[in-house]
Amino acid sequence: MNRIFAAVLLVLNFTSAAWADVAAWPPVKEKDSIFTERKLDTFKHGIKPEWGYAAPQQDTFLVLHPKQERKHAPLYVVLHSAGHDVHSCLACTAKVGNHDIYHAPADFFALYLDCRANKGDWWWGSDQYKESEVSPTDKRVIDTVKWVIEQYGLDANRVYLCGNSMGGSGTLGIGMRHGDVFAAIKANVPARVEHVSRRMYLPPLTVPAGVTLPDPPIVVDYSGTNDGWSKGHDAFAQAMNERKYAFYFYWGPFGHANNHANIMKVNDLINSFDWLSVKKNEAYPAFTDASTNDPLPWPDRLTETKPGQVNAFFRWKNLSDTATAIETSLFLVTSSDLSTSFTIPAAATADVSLRRLQNLKVAPGERLRWSFGKAGGEIQADADGCITVPRLRITAEPLTLRIQKAN
Repeated sequence: MNRIFAAVLLVLNFTSAAWADVAAWPPVKEKDSIFTERKLDTFKHGIKPEWGYAAPQQDTFLVLHPKQERKHAPLYVVLHSAGHDVHSCLACTAKVGNHDIYHAPADFFALYLDCRANKGDWWWGSDQYKESEVSPTDKRVIDTVKWVIEQYGLDANRVYLCGNSMGGSGTLGIGMRHGDVFAAIKANVPARVEHVSRRMYLPPLTVPAGVTLPDPPIVVDYSGTNDGWSKGHDAFAQAMNERKYAFYFYWGPFGHANNHANIMKVNDLINSFDWLSVKKNEAYPAFTDASTNDPLPWPDRLTETKPGQVNAFFRWKNLSDTATAIETSLFLVTSSDLSTSFTIPAAATADVSLRRLQNLKVAPGERLRWSFGKAGGEIQADADGCITVPRLRITAEPLTLRIQKAN
């Protein structure tokens, strides 16, 4: 009996020690090397108990340096597809045209994360969690991003998330919920939208009482109408519009593609918006119900060959953001700014909501004054404190939208 007890105790001690070893945090650098003339750091780590994983696991992530080292650099975060792991994802970037969304700009740091090493640990794995739950994968991603920002002294206001296919689903589902981390996100043919719909409580869901959602990052999405994984984009686009979230959306019959040159033969707008210039510490406008949006082909006109867009031609420039007023210049791109097969409109009308205000604090239901060129009036913030000016007429000539305290 004593021998059996001793054996059980030995196993328990071994298991406890193994758990402690595998649960190590912070990450440990396994090696450094050179990849495409850029320094590459490989890290391994275990788990934090607060992430909520049911069993121990080990994960790997890669940090790719800029070609020329720089201080306070921006960070490009990549989530791979279901067909890749972190190493094969990075390997794609050695060749132009191979999953172009994975290719980090030469002057950025880049973080490549993995979700293939551990069974069930998927970016899109929200099915096993309740709508209100943040998954362990989500927590691991955010903690890793924050650790890399601090470890390398990066610009926390210029952190961008992107992904392809399953990684595109994760980009939407993880990224939109973390507007306090990411300035903007970009999803290449995201594999379904259920993840983000649950995480953001998009209609027909409603945000539960007591849950506060930070203003999300600006979202860029390009999806193939002849791609089965794009199903549900009609409801997603409508929900983004109803919530007055910033959404740049492009589509066409380019399938489940990842080569930008091939996609641009169908829709040449997918890279037209400079999402990597957005900063987390600056306000941005969300354009909704725009007169220039193309009709969505989902759900029953998916055989159409004509490409389309939502909000593709709107741009802005922040002018000031104080405790009493905010000023933003709004305008449309012109043919000299953008070469495209699409007809660039001379004018557009849209509702404009200002989000991520830095200094102007607006209470729910508060009344404010606005002006835009010769137009002006008074508006009331919604129940979340979001301010929206309806039906502004925007042209290529920049006009200043000013919103100020009523008193």
